Amino acid sequence: MQSIHISTLRKILDSPEPIDIRLWTRNGEIQHWRRCISLRYDFYKGTRRMKLLDSNEIRQLRDVCIFEVNGVEVYI
Repeated sequence: MQSIHISTLRKILDSPEPIDIRLWTRNGEIQHWRRCISLRYDFYKGTRRMKLLDSNEIRQLRDVCIFEVNGVEVYI
């Protein structure tokens, strides 16, 4: 399995292509979000708004909570 740096992850998230990500939530559970796109990144808060295309749900997360994108491991 390959791995990418978090700076490369941020470039992937800024593209308009839908991606699949796996992340840790605040309470420690692991979630898998399929077909999501990044809407907005807030540099000062360190948060990103993501839209899940299947359900049209908008969620907020931190980039450091993502540990896998499109099956590729992310390291810091």
